[in-house]
Amino acid sequence: MYQVNISQTVNELKELLDEERVSQNPTVLEQHSKDESYHTPSLPDVVVFPKTKEEVAAIMKLANQYEIPVVPFGIGSSLEGHVIPYEGGITIDFTLMNEILEIRENDLLVKVQPGVTRTQLNKALKQYGLFFPVDPGADATLGGMAATGASGTTSVKYGTMRDQVQDLEVVLADGTIIQTGSLAVKSSSGYHLTGLFVGSEGTLGCFTELTLKVYGIPEYMMAARAVFTTVEDAVNAVVAIRQTGIPVARVEFVDAHSIRAVNHFEQTDYPEKPTLFFEFHGNEAGLKEDVKFTREILEAFQCQEFIHETDNAKRNQLWKARHHMAYAFIHTYRNRKFMSTDVAVPISELAGAIGFGTNVLQDSGIPGGIVGHVGDGNFHICIMIDVNDPDDIARANKLNQEIVTYALSRGGTCTGEHGVGIGKKKYQEKEHGAALVVMRKIKEALDPKGILNPKKIF
Repeated sequence: MYQVNISQTVNELKELLDEERVSQNPTVLEQHSKDESYHTPSLPDVVVFPKTKEEVAAIMKLANQYEIPVVPFGIGSSLEGHVIPYEGGITIDFTLMNEILEIRENDLLVKVQPGVTRTQLNKALKQYGLFFPVDPGADATLGGMAATGASGTTSVKYGTMRDQVQDLEVVLADGTIIQTGSLAVKSSSGYHLTGLFVGSEGTLGCFTELTLKVYGIPEYMMAARAVFTTVEDAVNAVVAIRQTGIPVARVEFVDAHSIRAVNHFEQTDYPEKPTLFFEFHGNEAGLKEDVKFTREILEAFQCQEFIHETDNAKRNQLWKARHHMAYAFIHTYRNRKFMSTDVAVPISELAGAIGFGTNVLQDSGIPGGIVGHVGDGNFHICIMIDVNDPDDIARANKLNQEIVTYALSRGGTCTGEHGVGIGKKKYQEKEHGAALVVMRKIKEALDPKGILNPKKIF
């Protein structure tokens, strides 16, 4: 129970912020009661909209004093219930903290507030010939992406969010403001706090500033689509390409069921067979050789069709099939809710894992398909469930458990990029063992009253 009446807290929050930035409007509360997942919504008691780190610190000091739960909120695009306030309390919406503070083009670094979205950042970077590579599909906030350890289609070349965060400014549970790193390219000074906070899902602190790595826009880009007869051939082709060291920027797998959904949604006519989507970044002469070598490898795995595009519009059209996958399923099954599993395995285990997933999906009887960032061993089973049907939910949970159990048995992880939230809590002990005890001790040390995003991860 809170140590004070929530009405008193709201009054004190209004003293800290402008009154219009403290809301108990039913619509605002409802908007902050859920994310994009199928998990049950829950209303916060109040939503606040800070503009500065000092305001965030003041909010945290008040919450800490009265032991009121606090949930950081970006844009609500997460997929495992991360931002659902199951214990009510205060939701901190970072929408108004959306300034790009500094672009250090010579250092290939940017400083941003947590409410900046990846699209907003890339628009600002374009004039400098730079871009930020992490692309989770949704136009998520960078604070939220760091909090969940997000990645996406380009991680095979550029890495995940964990690889891009150079420094963080964090407000802790008691209102203390810390910096976790520096502007230096490398450091061997002290514990790696930046790595600790990235992926902590709002359970250790609130991000108020991020320093991120950025990259030069490639001179030349080429996209390609390759069609196969079997899933095994498609995945084994990816393994072979990775082993040769061809610098692929993206390589995505889409199964026949998913291609069928995309054709229906986008009015395209792609062959409804296991398909790989590629993108190559580099110089023109080098890429032509890379694509030639890729084609030779694909043909060794019975590739039936290989089409590549350099025109920007045609390249984007090709990638729409992958980026709009969730929308394709949602529009195809309008009376159902989208759910996406998220496991990763060593790349040598990938063909077996996707084959196992194909069988599990077929046995479940739930409509869906398999897609994945197969270049780094991460794949998703996209399923459409009736959230009002207990049998459907039970089958979905059984499917998810079988996929996770298989991944863990092969040295993988229960989540490659979506994060733990509430959906993957039950797998943490099996995955981490005694290391989970260490994580709990860190949580208790930084948040002894347990007010930061309670009921998540642990």
